[in-house]
Parts: sequence; structure tokens; C-alpha cells
Amino acid sequence: AMDVGEHAIVLSSDPISGSADHIGRLAFHITANDIASSGAELVGMMVTIILPENSTEEELKEIMQELSECTARYGVEIMGGHTEVSAVVNQPLVSVTGVGKVATSGLKPGQDLVVTKWIGLEGSAIVASEKEQELKEKLPSELVETAKSFADLLSVVDDAKVAMKVGVSAMHDVTEGGIFGALWEMAEASGVGLDIDLKKIPIRQETIEICEVYDINPYLLISSGAMLIGTDHGSRLVEELTRAGIHASVIGYAVEGRDRIVRNGDEKRFFEPPKTDELYKVC
Repeated sequence: AMDVGEHAIVLSSDPISGSADHIGRLAFHITANDIASSGAELVGMMVTIILPENSTEEELKEIMQELSECTARYGVEIMGGHTEVSAVVNQPLVSVTGVGKVATSGLKPGQDLVVTKWIGLEGSAIVASEKEQELKEKLPSELVETAKSFADLLSVVDDAKVAMKVGVSAMHDVTEGGIFGALWEMAEASGVGLDIDLKKIPIRQETIEICEVYDINPYLLISSGAMLIGTDHGSRLVEELTRAGIHASVIGYAVEGRDRIVRNGDEKRFFEPPKTDELYKVC
């Protein structure tokens, strides 16, 4: 974030290369979510697309169509960028830099922590898409198809708009490292501790079953679509999000000091710094 006088300009850049399916849409949402998590209004994007030598014009058109549909929906401009074909890459690479304005202040002790939608949405959608046939041999086809549809829930732009109206001090989109990684990163950035109830973290049954198939931890799984929010008004925020059609839960609160605890009934453990995302064990 850069202070430029009346406004702070917020910049964020992310590449997408791990999944060829809906790469344009994913690229938009990952960057839009980063900007929204800063409490900023996304105003534009710069897009760089690098394609392997055997790519077709149709593939490029599909990527741009997905990006254009997203920017039209959220009133964002594609401000420029670059496109090329290169022997350096063996699958499409889309890198998006988002530009937004305004920002938030940081998590404070005593504030509630709210999670929107459900954790693991992005990871579930990617695994269900890339391992579809394998999963359908072990799980009901309807469950796998539902998990694939989670790709439609990856934006947190609307979540952020509701949160800003209620009042927040910190927001973080839950991406690589999952909810545990996001909680650690938010607490570390704000210099506070945490007291989290594991049973209150929202998660879909589809995600649980997919993670059981591959023996991975859903709380460490990439989770775009979920936003972690620090606020003085947790219950009110959940009510407003629910009114807007967005599922949300209060999962705990920030505390003084540096202890970062997650409780599961009588069991208590401490958070650790983020590790490699569980998605890479599968895809």
C-alpha cells in the first residue's frame, strides 16, 4: 500500500500456473481477493499471459473471455498488460496485478474473527476437477460434481463490501496454507495472539470427504473464496453477511500476547507458521 495523499493505493500481483481449467477466472479472483482483503476498492488490473508454443488462438480467447466476464461483473478495467508465446513455459501462465484504493488498520486484541463461506473451496474444486475420474471411483458422482462447482464461489469481493460497511480492522483472503496459515499470517502481521475454536471453522462435507481420500489436512488446504475478518462486531457482521446470502461464522477472537491457540473440545494446540499447501500432495 502506498500513501499518495487523499488515498492509499493498494497493489497486488499473483501468477496462476497450477491449473489449466478456468485459469482466467482464477487469476482474476486471486488478485481481486487480495485487494479486497486490504479493505480496498479494486479499480483496475494489468494482465500478462505467457503461452507455450503449441497453444491455439482459441485457448487465448477463452482466457480473455473469462477475464472479461469477471471485470464486467465487478466494474473493473483491464488497464493493459502483455501477451507472448514462449518455449520457456510448458503450460499457460497468467499473471495479474491488481490496483485498488484505501486500506485497513490491523487486528486488535479482543476483536472477533469471522470466516466467510467455507474453507477449502478452491482446493476442493481443483482436486475434484483434476482427479475427477479417480474420485468418482471412491465417492458419489454428485459429491464430486458439487465440489467442482465450488469454483463459482471463489470471489470475496462482495464479502469485503459487506464487511467494510459493518466495520473491520483486518481482512485476509484464505489462500495457500489454508485457514491455519491465514490465521497465523494475520496474527503475525498485527502482533497479537489467537484463541480459535476448531469446531466453529466452517467446512463443507464435500471438502472433508475429498481430503479423507487423499489423507490431507483441510485446514492447510488452499481456500480462496473464504475471507478471514477481524472486527469488533462479529455477530452483527455474520447477520449482515447472511442477509447478503453469504455464509459466515465467528470462529474465535484475538488476544494480548503471542500465544496462538486452536481448541478442539478439551484438546489444545498451538498454531505454527504456514507450511507447503496440502494441494501439492495431490496435484
